[in-house]
Amino acid sequence: MHAWGENMNNFRNKAIGKAPLLGTFAEIPHPVAIEVMAQTRPDFICIDWEHGQIARDQIENLVRACDVHSVPAMVRVPGHAPEEIAAALDSGAQGILAPRVSTAAQAAAIVEASRYPPEGRRGVGPGRATGYGYRIFDHLAEANSRVVVAVQVETAEGLANVDGIAATEGVDVVFVGPGDLSVSLDAYRPEGARKLAKAIETIIAATLKHGTAAGMFCGRPEDVGRWAATGATFFLLASDTMFLGAATASGLAEARAGLKPSARKRSAKG
Repeated sequence: MHAWGENMNNFRNKAIGKAPLLGTFAEIPHPVAIEVMAQTRPDFICIDWEHGQIARDQIENLVRACDVHSVPAMVRVPGHAPEEIAAALDSGAQGILAPRVSTAAQAAAIVEASRYPPEGRRGVGPGRATGYGYRIFDHLAEANSRVVVAVQVETAEGLANVDGIAATEGVDVVFVGPGDLSVSLDAYRPEGARKLAKAIETIIAATLKHGTAAGMFCGRPEDVGRWAATGATFFLLASDTMFLGAATASGLAEARAGLKPSARKRSAKG
């Protein structure tokens, strides 16, 4: 098998095999940001087409930047439209993360849009994923087995329907979006923390009951261990913009601490 295809399969095999995977979101629409992150060796990078200021024609270059460093690329698509899912996968992404999945029917439609017949309804085209048409047959032989389909449960309706979503054939990962879920449940204030935690635990438990991998967004590194203890294995930690802000704030604080009053006075005198 082509080395690139082998890497694709390894990513999905790890995901559905519930190996611990830790990635991060990419919000900055430039390949340099992707390459800087990729060199830190995350297990994968998820390009955030839903919330990032990323145009459709930029996705391919961002995926290409991941490929340069052999880091699997996923794309969080803006919605459930088959053409958005196709655009992400045709760019060469190794998986998609679909937001706001609230019913089993929605999950099934996303699976269909992500896989070629007979397992789905994805169309074939001469894009990057098929080597611009030069390796279509090789691509068709391996694509359905290597694309990761992750669906994001982040609404009260999704919480109520999580059993059906997790049981949907072809869904590889049920991923919790705690931010939107907290708003949907009116649990985003500090006093709602317990209600939100219980909802997340319910989603993860239902997902694992059906043998599907459970995923979670974590804003802080310490949250990963907390949710890993409940059985979640597929994590997205923060984002490039969040890491950039945190590292900048930390560096400035450390540097300012070194500017003792006497040093500041000397600096002011020239």
